Amino acid sequence: MILLEPHNHIIYTTLTEKAAQPAPLDVQFVDFDGVRFRLTTPDRKAPTALVLSMNIRCWDELVRYNVGDILQREYGSLLRAEPESGYNVTLDINLEQIPPEGEARDAFIKSISLLKRNALAAPFELGFQTQKQLEAAGSGQGELMALNYRDEEVIYVQASSDRVTVIFSTMFREETDRVFGKVFLQEFVDARRLPTIQAAPQVLYTTREPPLEIRHLQGLHDTEDVGYVTFVLFPRHFAKPDVVALTITHIQLFRDYLHYHIKCSKAYMHSRMRHRVSEFQKVLNRAKTEAAVVDRKTASGRTMSLR
Repeated sequence: MILLEPHNHIIYTTLTEKAAQPAPLDVQFVDFDGVRFRLTTPDRKAPTALVLSMNIRCWDELVRYNVGDILQREYGSLLRAEPESGYNVTLDINLEQIPPEGEARDAFIKSISLLKRNALAAPFELGFQTQKQLEAAGSGQGELMALNYRDEEVIYVQASSDRVTVIFSTMFREETDRVFGKVFLQEFVDARRLPTIQAAPQVLYTTREPPLEIRHLQGLHDTEDVGYVTFVLFPRHFAKPDVVALTITHIQLFRDYLHYHIKCSKAYMHSRMRHRVSEFQKVLNRAKTEAAVVDRKTASGRTMSLR
């Protein structure tokens, strides 16, 4: 299994190319979860002035979870006060002011390509901060934060005095997806029993029946197509800034990671089945018997022919 890259590859490669050789462009593309981007040069005579805009369906919820503070912290003066029409957030990038070629430039471009990741980090960072406050108070429970980031799929985040609970609701449209998904998720549940990774977050998986933390909510799907995956994050999983960043990055990509590997597994199974059918056809072709041709002769030695 592989881990998906948290940054947007199109943003990263395009900015890298234009930083080396500026040129006018107007590119629109879509990332995971239906997030739309547009990277353009408004003035074709000034190819070093780029504008990057992003539209994400759960923006209103992210605003409630202080996404503005996070983006201001990460991008500072690059963040435009009024975003481009049709988008939720816009960055103004001047290629003449970026760091010189090397590690500094690569880190700058990588931070720009993490725009979606940084925006979606808002409820997680707020949950981690709330947990520390509740831990200092000795008890209590934070707000249940819901992030409707996809059609019919939601991320729930809730802080307690000793943990932060993250719940994914995900839809399996096909019966085979449910079978593969159950196998993968059961491995997540069982893997924590290994001595080498007992410090990993606890993972719980249920189908149809929602976890206790969200069972009181209205409008939850009650079908076999829906599954709920719960991650229990303890303070050790967000104790340091670098650990916080890794935790948020990995947990954000969980849904995409799961469905990506389900599709890869189905593709592999199909290729193996096609190969097996091809081998069976070869065996059957070799098993065909040819009709034996026997020469029939008369008593005088002449060959008899059928007319």
